[in-house]
Formats: sequence, C-alpha cells, structure tokens
Amino acid sequence: MNNYDVIKRPLITEKSMKLVEKRQYTFEVAKEANKAEVKKAVEEIFNVHVTGVSIMNCLPKKKRVGKYTGYLPAVQKAIVTIKDGEKIEIYAK
Repeated sequence: MNNYDVIKRPLITEKSMKLVEKRQYTFEVAKEANKAEVKKAVEEIFNVHVTGVSIMNCLPKKKRVGKYTGYLPAVQKAIVTIKDGEKIEIYAK
C-alpha cells in the first residue's frame, strides 16, 4: 500500500488543534492500515520522527434529513505523537 493511500487526510477540529500543543496530530487513515504502516507513512511524507501511534475505529453515525435516515461512513482515525522540536507544517496556526 502506498503512503498516500494509508494517510487519507488530516483531521482539523477544535480537539485536534488542542492536541497539537502536545505534539499529537490526528489523521484519517485507511481501514486496513495498522500502526506500523501509519508510522512509516507519516515519517516519509512529513519528514518527522514518530514516537507513538494510537488508532481508533469510529462507528458509522446515524444522520437524518427530513424523513430520510442514513449513515455516515465508518472511519479509522490515528493520533500520531512526534519527537520534541519537530512539527508538521499542515497544522501551522
């Protein structure tokens, strides 16, 4: 699997911006990706040293528009901790 197939997109929310202060960055990753693949992909794409990876599977959310109901897709998120003194520029304030 290609590095750009593993990391789908960064997740930029209020909670993830608070984690940036602790050198933790949040990404949406492929459903089949494991911690080793996420670590390798982040290190090669952003030129940083990863010290830890946490992965969580988020269940589909139920949504309703009028009388129609459906679900948002299930996603897998990764919280990546990087080495002191390094940062990922996509999250620059």
